[in-house]
Amino acid sequence: MRGLTGARIRRFLTDTVTWESYCDNVADISFPQGGGPVLEDGLAFRFGTFGRGRPGPAAWTARQDGAPEEGLDVPHVWLVEDLPGGRVRILTRETQIGRPAAALARQPPNPVPNGHQAWLDGPVRAAEAA
Repeated sequence: MRGLTGARIRRFLTDTVTWESYCDNVADISFPQGGGPVLEDGLAFRFGTFGRGRPGPAAWTARQDGAPEEGLDVPHVWLVEDLPGGRVRILTRETQIGRPAAALARQPPNPVPNGHQAWLDGPVRAAEAA
């Protein structure tokens, strides 16, 4: 997207106050050990997505403890980089490990790709509007 910078977009990824304004797949953001709303290394936070609350550090590995039918481990990585010509590239990768993730992947239509597309589109729209 021309005219944006990685720093401008990253603001909408790290400031959790903005999340619900651009992504309808996020709710109930909290910081059980204090801190926030801006994410930083070592900060624990929780949020609901796909109908589930998940805790995780700012490095973005979300975990849901529990029995095998409930346990979940979801490492998520973002790369936001400035490119020549005033463009920005946003890459994201997530791995979902656990029975709840497998069940979610079998739901037609699969809500995970749609939810991730909202995560990609949302910060760009928010940065453009700011």
